[in-house]
Amino acid sequence: SRDGDWDIFVMNANGTNLRRLTHSRASDQSPAWSPDGTQIAFQSSRDGDWDIFVMNANGTNLRRLTNNSASDQSPAWSPDGTQIAFHYDRGAANDEWDDWDIYVMDLLGGCE
Repeated sequence: SRDGDWDIFVMNANGTNLRRLTHSRASDQSPAWSPDGTQIAFQSSRDGDWDIFVMNANGTNLRRLTNNSASDQSPAWSPDGTQIAFHYDRGAANDEWDDWDIYVMDLLGGCE
């Protein structure tokens, strides 16, 4: 939250070479590294509600994975990197935060 909103940064393990990966006026949170270290999934409110996005580990090739009026949060990768699990609140569109479920989607799209 260096400029008033939450963004995603990476740095070396010793704290050097800080690099900002997202540049949104909204909040980008809960980054999760892919098992092979080439991608980062995260939640963002950049489109008015929480959705799941993925980008390359250097911040390029940003892709939106979910698109609905509910709240999709806390992405977690499958061990083989082909799926992402996340929690989803169907009541969020009605401001009711009490109907959380866990969903799994293939990285190529589509929820189960």
